Amino acid sequence: MIAISSAKGGVGKSTVTANLAVALQRMGYRVGILDADIYGPSQPKMFGVEGYLPDAVQEEGTDRIVPAESMDIRLMSIGFFIKPTDALLWRGAMAVSALKQMIHQTKWGTLDFLLADLPPGTGDVHLSIIGELKIDSAVIVSTPQQVAVADVVRGVEMFRNENVNIPVAGIIENMAWFTPEELPENRYYLFGKGGARRFAEENGIDLLGEIPIIQSIMEGADTGTPSVSIDARVEPYYREIADRIVDKVVK
Repeated sequence: MIAISSAKGGVGKSTVTANLAVALQRMGYRVGILDADIYGPSQPKMFGVEGYLPDAVQEEGTDRIVPAESMDIRLMSIGFFIKPTDALLWRGAMAVSALKQMIHQTKWGTLDFLLADLPPGTGDVHLSIIGELKIDSAVIVSTPQQVAVADVVRGVEMFRNENVNIPVAGIIENMAWFTPEELPENRYYLFGKGGARRFAEENGIDLLGEIPIIQSIMEGADTGTPSVSIDARVEPYYREIADRIVDKVVK
């Protein structure tokens, strides 16, 4: 299991999770996504399964929740149990209880990779997820902005804490630059240049890859089709990151 984390919101963590899952699936792996971003579940929309209503089945005398499936990827999200227009006014204990049920009662079947899309930040929900799951490695998503990279420090330290002790596979720098289609040789660094790369180098953490701003990535998230599956410009960036993650976590 790989935890996809961002200490700061708005850096594209859920979009990265969705496209990374598709990249791994296209490499021949069996992949699932646990949408643990309890207050902002995005994966149902990103895979076009917002209307899915999970069934329960009996397995060895225990109720199991059947995950959604899209593009041969299995998905479980709190978003399947609430209306898209509802505000999730849950205290931490209620959120943690719902997560525990999703973690322990989902009928995942046999998977090679389960990606856990964590909420942004560091707090009780994160510690509860970490305590309930056997996480093999963590991946942290950031943008190049210094304000985002500053929060990466807290994310790394959460996983490195002696009471947590989860290996950090590396950092992904999202929204690294923008190249207009009409100027394919140009790169515009809208959010600064190389902030996550510098942090990784200074702190002995691998930079797994840099993902540019490409319009189809945003459009794919909105239309329920992750862009790795439809845009040949996007696939190589995620394939490179997926290859590096596989090298780190597959024994």
